[in-house]
Formats: sequence, structure tokens, C-alpha cells
Amino acid sequence: METITNTLYWISTGLLVPVVITLLLLFGRSLVLIGSFFGHYTQKVKTDVAIHKTIEQINVNNLSSIGDSLPHNNNSLLVNYIRKISENRGNKPQLQRLLACFEIDADKDLALSKTLTKLGPILGLMGTLIPMGPALVGLATGDIASMAHNMQVAFATTVIGLLTGAIGFITLQVKQRWYLQDFTNLEYLVQLLSQSVNHQKQ
Repeated sequence: METITNTLYWISTGLLVPVVITLLLLFGRSLVLIGSFFGHYTQKVKTDVAIHKTIEQINVNNLSSIGDSLPHNNNSLLVNYIRKISENRGNKPQLQRLLACFEIDADKDLALSKTLTKLGPILGLMGTLIPMGPALVGLATGDIASMAHNMQVAFATTVIGLLTGAIGFITLQVKQRWYLQDFTNLEYLVQLLSQSVNHQKQ
């Protein structure tokens, strides 16, 4: 039994360095995500103003002009899919496929935030528990310096892990609302196009 417990101890202790390195990489990636998030937010504000105005004015009779009303220098996901939908207005299966593809592309953009939300706290907890073993050993042997060092590592990984998870969670919540609104606008546009096609057939 002692051999088994010693093996588990050495395995868990050996995981500390990979866990800390991975946690630092995720934290660095979360900082990059913050920068890209604010860039996305700035573009989103400008896009929403133009799209909202277009959606409010669009109807069955002026659908053909939707491509001209879009901002030409905007390559956001929503604008690109509005252009694709406008180009395939007579193809209902393709329109439904484009809606599904938009959901897939939106989910790809959310993947990093989801990963940070889950892995950040997990690695933070691992980085907390792993040094606790050596810290208790140091306490038992009277090595206060070793115990203090391990406790410092434990608390630091907890904070970094939670902060990384918080960044992922906040960006995930905001982006999900953005894409839900975008999908609603695309779905409304597809319904108008389908209604226009049916009207022309009649």
C-alpha cells in the first residue's frame, strides 16, 4: 500500500510544472482575448448601428437593395452572412444551410472563451492541491520555508486559474448575446426572402 501511495504522490508532484506552465499559457491567452474582445466590441457597435437601420427599413418590396445598404468595408461575421444570404435568396435549402453554418462559425469563435471558463478553474484547483502535499510534509518535518513556498504556489495558481476562468466566462456571456441577436436578424431576413419568393410565385 505504501508503494501505491508513494507512486501517486510522485505522479501528482510531477504534474505541478506542466500544470503551472499550461495555466500561465492560458492566462496569457486570456489577456490576448481581452484585447481582441474590445476590438470586436468596437466593430460590433458600428455594425449594429448600420444593421439595425437596415433591418428596420427592409421589407418584401425592397429586399433587392439590402446588399447596397450594408457597410462595404465591414467584414464582420454578420455582414458576410447577410451578403451570402442575399446572394442565395431563391434557394431555400441553401438559406437554411447558411443559418446552420453561421451557428457553427459563431460557436468556433466562442470555443476559446469556453475553454478558459472550464480549464482555468480546473488547472487552478490542481495547482492548489498538488503543492499541499509537500507543504504538509514540510510542516511535519519543521521545514517552514518549504511549507511557505508551496503554500505561495498553491494560492497563486488559485488566483490565476480563477481570473482566467472569469475572463472566459464574461467574454462568453457577452458574445453569446451578440450572436443570438445576430442569428435572430439573419433568421428574420431568411423569412422575408422566403416570403418574397412565395409572393413572386403567386
